[in-house]
Amino acid sequence: MNETSPAAVLEEVRARLRSVPGLEAGHGAIRLAWAEGTLEVEGEVDGVATKKQALRAAASVPEVKAVVDRLRVRPAEPMGDRAIRDHVVHAFLAEPAFAELALFERRGDRLDPIRASPIDVRGRLEIEVADGVVTLDGTVPGLDHKRLAGLLAWWVPGVRDVVNGIAVDPPEEDQDGAIADACRIALEKDPFIDASQVRVTVRDRRVTLDGVVPSEDQRRMAEADVWALFGVDEVDNRILVHR
Repeated sequence: MNETSPAAVLEEVRARLRSVPGLEAGHGAIRLAWAEGTLEVEGEVDGVATKKQALRAAASVPEVKAVVDRLRVRPAEPMGDRAIRDHVVHAFLAEPAFAELALFERRGDRLDPIRASPIDVRGRLEIEVADGVVTLDGTVPGLDHKRLAGLLAWWVPGVRDVVNGIAVDPPEEDQDGAIADACRIALEKDPFIDASQVRVTVRDRRVTLDGVVPSEDQRRMAEADVWALFGVDEVDNRILVHR
C-alpha cells in the first residue's frame, strides 16, 4: 500500500480548514507542518471558536495521529503578561467557588504563593503567563472547577491562549449534563448576557443554544462563553435576536 505523501496530507488539511467559519476566505496566517503522523498547527485566529474548530478539522484527516497546537487567538486588546496575570489572579481570588483552593504563581521552576492554603484546603491552582498564554495547573475537586478556571482566564481581554492542565482528584467522567450545567453557569456569570433568555442542551459534547436576546453582541458573546469551556466540542447557536 502506498503511503500518502506529506504534500497530499497538508493539502487535505488545508481543504478541511477552509470549511471552518472564520477561515473560509483563506488561512494564510496558519502554518502547517506534518511528519510521521504528527501535524503542527501554528498561527493566529480571531477567537477560541475558530481555534477549536480549526484543530478539530485538522485532526479529522485520517493520516493525522497527533496535533501540536500552536494556534493563538488575537487578543481583544493589547496587554502585557503582568497585567494578564493580575487580572487572572483577581478573578480567581474573587470567585467564591475557589475560596478553599490555594493559589500559586509559577515562574519557571519557582512557585510563589498568592493565597496560602486555607485550613480546609480542597486543592490548588497554579497560574503561569508567558507571551499572552495562560497555563493553568494544579489539582481541583471537580470538573466544574477546572472548567470555571479556564473560562475566567479566557475572559481576560489580553489572553492569546489558555492551556488548561488542571487535574481533577478524584477523577471524574465527563457527562453531557455536567457540560450543560457549566454552560448555564458561564452564561449566568457573564454580566453582559441575560442568561434567563437562553436555553442550553448538550448531546455528545455538542452544545445547542436557543432563545432570544436583544442584540447580536449578546448572541455572539453567549456562543463565545460556551466555546471557552473545557469539554465542549461543538456549538450550534440558534439564538435569535429581537430588538
